[in-house]
Amino acid sequence: QVQLVESGGDLVQAGGSLRLSCVASGSILRFNDMGWYRQAPGKQRELVAEMHKESATTYSDSVKGRFTISRANVENLKSLNTVYLQMNSLTSEDTAVYYCRARFRTHSGGLDEYWGQGTQVTVSS
Repeated sequence: QVQLVESGGDLVQAGGSLRLSCVASGSILRFNDMGWYRQAPGKQRELVAEMHKESATTYSDSVKGRFTISRANVENLKSLNTVYLQMNSLTSEDTAVYYCRARFRTHSGGLDEYWGQGTQVTVSS
């Protein structure tokens, strides 16, 4: 099994910054991708940013230029499956529960998907 532990959510004023962390641990064979999704009250869960193997990244249009996803130093094997989300210039529209999602390759070549419990980000205007 794999566990995802998120941290970094908080209450922040508009224009401020936060950094979210997601650490995956457990029976991990090979990294495929890790990313962040968010869900605001009354809305569907949406992709925020994703880090793929070979460090390719995907961002939603609403966060491009403000948010940056990164992966821990891959030379440090103990931190290999850790991703961060640096969020700058936050607005009230960014208020949501942020969830970490990770997918890892299995021995059979398939993908196992895991979700964290979520961390609350609240931006006050």
